[in-house]
Amino acid sequence: MSTLPQRLGQIYQTYLDKSVPYLIARWVSFGLLIVAFIARIVFAQGWYIVTYGLFIYHLNLFLAFLTPKIDPVGNLGEDDDGGMDLPTKASEEFRPFIRRLPEFKFWVSATKATLVALVMSFFEIFNIPVFWPILVVYFILLFCLTMKRQIKHMIKYRYLPFSFGKPKYATQANNGVHPQ
Repeated sequence: MSTLPQRLGQIYQTYLDKSVPYLIARWVSFGLLIVAFIARIVFAQGWYIVTYGLFIYHLNLFLAFLTPKIDPVGNLGEDDDGGMDLPTKASEEFRPFIRRLPEFKFWVSATKATLVALVMSFFEIFNIPVFWPILVVYFILLFCLTMKRQIKHMIKYRYLPFSFGKPKYATQANNGVHPQ
């Protein structure tokens, strides 16, 4: 006999599993959730610390999404697969890009954090008075510096964390003919 929390956990996991193939729908729903959260913050005129914390967390998730699971430098890959590094020379063997944070886990974590922040915005105890323009400027500065470092890392070790823009090769089944 299962308890109520176990049953709710199973139902939650079932719906998560069913949402896996719907990439665009998941991200559209996340975008609508962010818009609802921002509308709540703008109309309520408060909870700027909650908003700042949420977007710092989103930035952290995004960086984990862009970073390879096995860092070429060797300091990020704690769960190293026996020295498997990204190739840095043309003569080295190709290894596929494996993310440190997969897309689905990124979406789940970002959605959960946004829902928690939205709920927090309904409690006055989390409405700490702060001069919000400083938080906005600091977040923009932090975002720019962090992304600059990440892009330099991507250029130095020649990896592209997205599949668009990568060369596509013909399979032997279609004998090199590309369908138009």
